Amino acid sequence: MFGRLMLILVLGLVLAQALSFGVFLLQRMQSGKSMMLYSLGKDVASTVAILERLPAEERAGWLKNLERRNYRYQLGYIAMGAPLEIPLVDEVRESLRSALAASYPVVITAAPEGGKRLDMHLKLSDGTPLTVILTPSFMPLPDWLLPVIAIQLAVLIAFLWLAVRLATYPLAQLARAADLTEPQGAAQPLSEDGPLEVAQAAKAFNAMRARIDGFLSERMQILAAVSHDLQTPITRMRLRAELLDDATQRDRMLYDLQAMQMLVEEGIAYARNAHGLNETPCRTDLDALLGSLVYDYTDAGQAVRLSGELKLVLLTRPHALRRIVTNLADNALKFGKDVEIVLAREAGGRYSISVLDRGPGIPAEEREAVMQPFYRIESSRNRDTGGTGLGLAIVQQLTLALGGTLSLAQREGGGLAAQVLLPAA
Repeated sequence: MFGRLMLILVLGLVLAQALSFGVFLLQRMQSGKSMMLYSLGKDVASTVAILERLPAEERAGWLKNLERRNYRYQLGYIAMGAPLEIPLVDEVRESLRSALAASYPVVITAAPEGGKRLDMHLKLSDGTPLTVILTPSFMPLPDWLLPVIAIQLAVLIAFLWLAVRLATYPLAQLARAADLTEPQGAAQPLSEDGPLEVAQAAKAFNAMRARIDGFLSERMQILAAVSHDLQTPITRMRLRAELLDDATQRDRMLYDLQAMQMLVEEGIAYARNAHGLNETPCRTDLDALLGSLVYDYTDAGQAVRLSGELKLVLLTRPHALRRIVTNLADNALKFGKDVEIVLAREAGGRYSISVLDRGPGIPAEEREAVMQPFYRIESSRNRDTGGTGLGLAIVQQLTLALGGTLSLAQREGGGLAAQVLLPAA
């Protein structure tokens, strides 16, 4: 919007300035022509009077003193060009007729070699031919005019930029505030000062965000409460299942209860992470954090390797970061093989943590959906072929809370590449 308004206003300003400058030039040309015609008649009459009073041998020496910027005099016969019938010729003829006596008839022709030159032929009283050679031209523009116009345009554009900036800044603030609206509710409320319309919009936006935060908080509290309260009956059911005599039924029931317990724990984790992060940021050695995580997988017999070294100590929430990488690595181990965690520096002072695997990957049309809670690509809901559908949703929530972005892409050669892009500060 800022760019469009500036473009429209600057183009309008430049066109208006160009129109004004064109009118100025036209008026200057008309004024210059009027002054030239008036001076031409008076000067030619004066010159003729002077030459009439000078001896014939002295006349040629005076011609240099009598010439002007756009016309000069020549004694003696010169070849005549073609007659001209243009408005300027009529105006010149009228100016000379009103200034000279009737005994000095004037013939106006074009120059023999062509061009814009006008030759005005007349004879002195002794029969000596006199030609007034006129080269029409207008007064040149002063050297200071164009720099002054450029400075004027620059000043006007600067004030236009300030005006448009002041007009669009509240909209930019509103857009930034909307982008910062997250379940964590950590964003500062929008300032409610300024013009009346801006203050009303900011007040309405703050009220809307407060309502959204309340709805999200209530939803997460319900999810956490239900998930927490389910743990007690699940525990009782597990104890009762242990007392069953039928081993087959007991194992099936314990398996289902274990799946329910996993779903409850993931629900509690998702609600806790979505509702807000209470972990205090601290200085963390990223290489050491991920190195210890890979060692834990190796000790558990899982094939996970770490590539890249940043030598970066940053202020972050280490438990949240560890949970992000753990969830991605668990998914990679569950659905693929040859899992690799790659650290890399990115543009803009950011860093990335990528978890790569050699598995079936995720179809492009479902990569956004898998980040939503309880969404699973495998529709049978079988715990052996899919999880609770909360793993990537938790990763997405934690990544947003750390000010980063999560992206999923097809890995070259097959598999999935999950990249978490985070700021260094």
